[in-house]
Amino acid sequence: MTKETEDFKDLTGIRKTIKTQDIDQIRLDLFLVQKLPDYSRSRIQQFIQEKRVMIDGIPAVKSGQIISSNQTIQVLFPEDKEVALIPESIPLDIIYEDDRTIIINKPAGMVVHPSIGHEAGTLVHAVLAHCDDLKSFGGEIRPGVVHRLDRDTSGIIVMAKDEKAHIYLQKQFKDRQTIKRYLALVDGKPPTPTGRIDAPIGRDPIHRQKMAVLPNGKSRDAVTEYFTKESYLKHTLIEAHPLTGRTHQIRVHAAFIKCPIVGDVLYGYHKSSLEINRHFLHAYQLTITLPGKKEPQTFEAPLPQELADLLLTLPKRVI
Repeated sequence: MTKETEDFKDLTGIRKTIKTQDIDQIRLDLFLVQKLPDYSRSRIQQFIQEKRVMIDGIPAVKSGQIISSNQTIQVLFPEDKEVALIPESIPLDIIYEDDRTIIINKPAGMVVHPSIGHEAGTLVHAVLAHCDDLKSFGGEIRPGVVHRLDRDTSGIIVMAKDEKAHIYLQKQFKDRQTIKRYLALVDGKPPTPTGRIDAPIGRDPIHRQKMAVLPNGKSRDAVTEYFTKESYLKHTLIEAHPLTGRTHQIRVHAAFIKCPIVGDVLYGYHKSSLEINRHFLHAYQLTITLPGKKEPQTFEAPLPQELADLLLTLPKRVI
């Protein structure tokens, strides 16, 4: 018995045995995705990397290992671990909650999960205090996180309370089955009242903390539709509908059409055109199918009062 086999036997968790019958040669991870629909491909690849998958009694070497008929696959699913993060009693604006999902109206200035420089005071810390049985699926510093919003973006964010709900909800975002709508106040006037920005986004090669529109091969496809809600003398309120989910997508696309988001000092003007201590971007509506539900539901978060008040101060454009 090899050391890796002994280590597998020592691991704890739920074991499942799968027999391969009448199959063509196929990658191990693809085969397991078909057989284990409750788990994402990335999660299965993690199991393989952690030596939690055996093929005919021998630990799998890699995710792309080829398997064929008449083999025995064993998978050891890890037990949920209690999160080591310390819960913090931070008020939450809860839009919806059941035993598997919580939907929150996140304020601007709050980081979603812990990271360097943001070890406390995050949304995760607040949700942990509210949901005392939250497990560490999704990563020990990101328990329950389905998707993210930038620190200074307010609005709707979804979190899961169990792993199956987490996978189910994340898959909808990945497969573009959700409908996300944002309100953004931009500087200037877009080239057309409504439009579709199809410009691939990747990591800025010079300023690594930023994203940028880059040529294919150095970026991933990114598409945003927008609609003018109100025209002001020097600004425009738009509704942005991202069809993909790239980092900083709406902010990058707004800057790309020469209409950066008001207050966005990273992609827009270094000095904001209006008195504001955040960028004017709010995730106000999300349509998604919740675990256990048959039909999609639409959830809304009203525009924060400070943003609504700012709009009242702006002179409208005379047509």
